[in-house]
Amino acid sequence: MNWYEKLNQYFPIEEMKSKEHMELLLDEKSDIYHKDEGENHVLMYVELPDFVFIDYLFVSKNARGQGLGHKLLEKLKEKGKPIILEVEPVDYDDTDTEKRQRFYKREGFEHASSIGYRRRSLATNQINEMEILYWSPTEESEETIYENMKKTYNEIHTYKDSELYGKSYQPASEVLTLEEPEELKPEMVNDESSVTPREPASE
Repeated sequence: MNWYEKLNQYFPIEEMKSKEHMELLLDEKSDIYHKDEGENHVLMYVELPDFVFIDYLFVSKNARGQGLGHKLLEKLKEKGKPIILEVEPVDYDDTDTEKRQRFYKREGFEHASSIGYRRRSLATNQINEMEILYWSPTEESEETIYENMKKTYNEIHTYKDSELYGKSYQPASEVLTLEEPEELKPEMVNDESSVTPREPASE
């Protein structure tokens, strides 16, 4: 089984890029798009000057529980940059989703809860909702993670999409959203002149 077949067997169709798409990225964006492959793993990732994005991480069933996933992430952490990835929300009917979330949380990844990610799959035409997880060696704002996700979406996920698939993905502005933190939302000003005075309670 080659590297693409391993990924295709493990990841849902709506999350998979075509083999042509990934080979094109490895060829035409070889300065930033990388494949780390071994007998029991496939890791596809993007490395830009200020962050790393994990596109796919597969560890075979034979090697699970042996710390291989941990070693692969440690190798990326040694680069000293924030690491970002997309993961399915927990679906209690699919135990793999819970295991994946648990694995990344154990590795120190946090959920960027202010970032929404909803993309229509070109394969199924269904909206696919994902959560954005990140690890950072420094305090990284979710706004920065959001900007880096937009960059990944535009440079990697939608690269030559109409040429490869015969149609285009939605623009990043429709797929990715950033919820404004509560403390930044304008609060109602308690202007006494605009408040109707209460009448004194009758005794």
